[in-house]
Amino acid sequence: MDDYCPPECACYGRVVQCSDKGLEQVPYGIPYNARYILLMNNHINSIQLDLLNEYSSMQFLSLSNNWLTDEAIEGSFEGIPILKRLYLDRNLLQSVPTDLPVSLEELRLDNNHLRMMSEAVWAQCPSLLVLNLSNNSLGNGSESLPPGALSPLHNLRTLNLDYNQLASVPLELPLSIKELYLRGNHIEQFSRGVFNGISGLLVLDLSANRFKSKGLLKDALLNATHLESLNLEGNKLKQVPQNLPYSLKTLNLEGNLISSIKIASFRNLHNLEHLGLARNKIFKVSTGAFKALPVLHQLDLCHNMLHQVPRQLPEGLQLVALTHNKIKSVPSNAFCWGSQSLSLSRLVQVHLEHNLIDMGKLDVRAFRCLRGMQVVHFS
Repeated sequence: MDDYCPPECACYGRVVQCSDKGLEQVPYGIPYNARYILLMNNHINSIQLDLLNEYSSMQFLSLSNNWLTDEAIEGSFEGIPILKRLYLDRNLLQSVPTDLPVSLEELRLDNNHLRMMSEAVWAQCPSLLVLNLSNNSLGNGSESLPPGALSPLHNLRTLNLDYNQLASVPLELPLSIKELYLRGNHIEQFSRGVFNGISGLLVLDLSANRFKSKGLLKDALLNATHLESLNLEGNKLKQVPQNLPYSLKTLNLEGNLISSIKIASFRNLHNLEHLGLARNKIFKVSTGAFKALPVLHQLDLCHNMLHQVPRQLPEGLQLVALTHNKIKSVPSNAFCWGSQSLSLSRLVQVHLEHNLIDMGKLDVRAFRCLRGMQVVHFS
C-alpha cells in the first residue's frame, strides 16, 4: 500500500497533500509510510476509529480548519508512535484531547471553543515544546485554567494564550517557557506566583489587556531575570512601571495613558535597546530621563503632546521618532551634550514631521553634532 495514493490526494515522496478538497472524512489508502499528512481546509467531521494507528512513520498531521468536535477525535491519536506536530486549529473543539501522543512537540489548538483544561491532560506530553491556545474561551469561568494546569510541560518553550478571556496570568507556569503571549485578554494584574522559581522567560507579551499602574506588582517579574522583551502596549498605564528586570532589551509602552517621564523612570535598565512610548499623553520629559540608557538605539515618542525635543538624549541613539507632537523648539542640548569635543552623534534618523516648528526661528546649534542636516526630517 506504500505506493498507492488516494485519488483525492497528491503524493510527493512521503508527503501526502489532501487539503482544500471538500473532504468529509480522512481518505482511505494514504500510504502507511507517509511522514507528512496534510488535510487542512476540508469538511472533515469525524476520524474513523483506529485509522491513524497504522501510520508508524507519521511525524506531522494537519487537520486545520475542519469541522472536528471532541467526540469526533476521541481515541484518534494515542496509537501514533512518533507524531511530533499536530495541528487542530480552527475546528469546533471544546476541550483538549485526552489521548495526545507522548512524542508530541508542537500542538496547535488555536481558534477553537476551549473553555477549560486540567493538569492531567498534559501529563502524557513531556516533550511538548510549542503550544498554541490562542483565540479560545479560556478564562470564561473561574476554574478554566487552575494553578499548575500546565506544570507537567517541563520542556515547553512557547505558550500562546492570545485572545482568550483570562482575568489573570495563569499561575505556576513551567520555568522552561521562553516566550509567553497573552495579548488581548482581560488581565489586570501580574503576580509573583506566575513562576515559582527562576524563569527562563525571554519574551513576554501583555499587550491589549487592562493593566493599570498598580497592576504590575512590585515583585511580579522578580524571577524573570532573563527577560529581554516586554510588551505592555494598549493598556491603561499612567506611569512607567518600576522594578522591571535589568535584562530588558525591548520595552513597548505604546498606547497607554502615560503623561510624564521622570528622571528615574528608566533607572537600572542599562541593557535597553528599543523603547516605544508612542500614542501616550506625554507632555513632559525630565532633563536626562533617557540618559540612563547607554545602549538605547531606537526611541519612539510619536503621537504625544511634547512641546520640545527632550533634552540630553542618549549618546548611542540611532533613531528618534517625534512625529505628531506639538514641538515648537529644539533645545541646544537635545542631541549634543556633555562632550567638550562635540564628537559626531550616532543619530542617523531624527523624525520631526507634523509638529509646530517655525523653521525661521530654529536654533541651528541644536544640530551641530549631527551627521549633516539630511539626518533630520521635518516634512
